[in-house]
Amino acid sequence: MLFSGMTTTANPVPTARAFALQNLLTYGRIVAVPVVVGCMYWQAILGYGLWLRWVAFAIFVIAGITDVLDGYVARMWAQQSTFGRMLDPIADKLLVSSCLLMLAADGTIRGWALWAAIVILCREILVSGLREYLAELRVSVPVTALAKWKTFMQLVAVGFLIAGEAGDRIFPATTLTGVALLWLSATLTLYTGWDYFRAGVRHLIDD
Repeated sequence: MLFSGMTTTANPVPTARAFALQNLLTYGRIVAVPVVVGCMYWQAILGYGLWLRWVAFAIFVIAGITDVLDGYVARMWAQQSTFGRMLDPIADKLLVSSCLLMLAADGTIRGWALWAAIVILCREILVSGLREYLAELRVSVPVTALAKWKTFMQLVAVGFLIAGEAGDRIFPATTLTGVALLWLSATLTLYTGWDYFRAGVRHLIDD
């Protein structure tokens, strides 16, 4: 679900809403994070077989599909909620950020490509901080279509990189394609980050 929202509420989330299907899909994406990272760690750091990369890749792809499905389900059943809009980008950031860190640790992302990962991680932290500040002012910063494409591109890039060496044995340019897409993601990340900052800067100045 590629939504984000700034509205906060003091009321607890009703149990029925918390366990709605679209939120269960988002929970699943969060649960996938340690599983994907664990598979990558066992393969790259502990020296287990390359088959673990395919396990990590498969789980990551399934998690990425839930990112589309939870938004579709919420819209189809008219069950969009503040809780879901809050949780969804957190799940996305946990998945992408943890995988980027693991890919840097195992050397799949190295050299100049590290800067692309740094740009993505720093932008996510800065925008999250801006959103939290604006939420206190009850200011909503809607997600643009380009920001949704940015998230999609990040997921595709990370997917190629997770396949990495295992993927290179089938399609020799797997890792290279992942790095190229990572740079494209970083470019979109910078642009959309500036978009968010520009939308929120007038509220920062007014305050």
